[in-house]
Amino acid sequence: MPQDSAAHAPGPRAPEPWSEPVATALLVLADGTVLEGFGIGQTGIADGEVCFNTAMTGYQEILTDPSYAGQIVTFTFPHIGNVGTNDEDLESLGAAPASGVRGTVIASAVTKPSSWRSSSHLDGWLKARGIVGITGVDTRALTARIRDRGMPNAVIANDPEGRFDREALKARAAALAPMEGLDLVPPVTSRAASEWSETVWALGNGYGTRAPGQGLKVVAIDYGVKRNILRLLAEAGCDVTVVPATTSAEAILAMKPDGVFLSNGPGDPAATGAYAVPVIRNLLDAKVPTFGICLGHQLMGLALGGRTVKMGQGHHGANHPVKDKTTGKVEIVSMNHGFAVDPASLPATAVETHVSLFDGSNCGLTLTDRPAFSVQHHPEASPGPRDSHYLFERFVTLMRAGEPETVKPA
Repeated sequence: MPQDSAAHAPGPRAPEPWSEPVATALLVLADGTVLEGFGIGQTGIADGEVCFNTAMTGYQEILTDPSYAGQIVTFTFPHIGNVGTNDEDLESLGAAPASGVRGTVIASAVTKPSSWRSSSHLDGWLKARGIVGITGVDTRALTARIRDRGMPNAVIANDPEGRFDREALKARAAALAPMEGLDLVPPVTSRAASEWSETVWALGNGYGTRAPGQGLKVVAIDYGVKRNILRLLAEAGCDVTVVPATTSAEAILAMKPDGVFLSNGPGDPAATGAYAVPVIRNLLDAKVPTFGICLGHQLMGLALGGRTVKMGQGHHGANHPVKDKTTGKVEIVSMNHGFAVDPASLPATAVETHVSLFDGSNCGLTLTDRPAFSVQHHPEASPGPRDSHYLFERFVTLMRAGEPETVKPA
């Protein structure tokens, strides 16, 4: 007997309970562009200049680098947070949230940590540091936009309920002051002088400690210094004293240092230079051996009568090729800066020693009449390659010699 096909036909199918997921975070650019995503880290609103970083490792060091104060960091590498966070890979000396980035933009959802060194998930770590984050953003498109149009100001907002006043956020983003003219050092510098004795990290041992009183005395002016810079100075045999950014030349010279270090830091070097440049000039005139990194390099350039310029997209990453013109060697280095020294503005006594092979911008200089040199990139890495660690030994050699470097461009 034939089967009744109607009896076995499926009935009407109920509609699928599907709906578009609600955005729980927004990145609102100054031109009114709104990028939707999902919140991570601190709830609330933060604002700053949006830059991108191309490093594939070291996101915790990047997020605690004081040079990023006032900025929102977009990671081009999609898998951020996959090794969690720990209590060792911190670069800022100060307390959160003033000592690091304002916010972060991430492509993929953050997964469960997979490293034996991890002590917490990135989400909780961001919350503890007051960093507002957004995931699920097309960071490739955002990076291309920054490359074409420069680093925009933006507001980043995180609300688990997805409740946003978009027009108010657009107005806030549009009203933000540009990075030019901003002195961002005061929130990140040390409040008082302190001694530093921690040395570099080693597997199985962690960070070491050196006994003070046996090495060259270095005064490090803290414009937002990274911990690993201080560790490498200590590792090179220096007794390091960290002083606030506004410390006078007289106070520094009274410490009778063998050398002075000018640290990295955030903001417009010309704005910070209003109080930093006279100090640096006095130290250079006193012929104290001096070494500068990043903002310290830019401030040295200003102290010599040069000028700094705002870059379109800046240099942020751990894979930048730089040529040391004194040796002919090409190094892969870590960088984080949005301003650059104009080499054409420098006096003849300032010789260019390093140059970026990406865009030809100045990455280092040395003086022929005084014992001082500086570099734009970050030789301490953390994160990044260690190709430029030799610069710390170069500083030690300069202090021991007490004379200007002999520069022989290749």
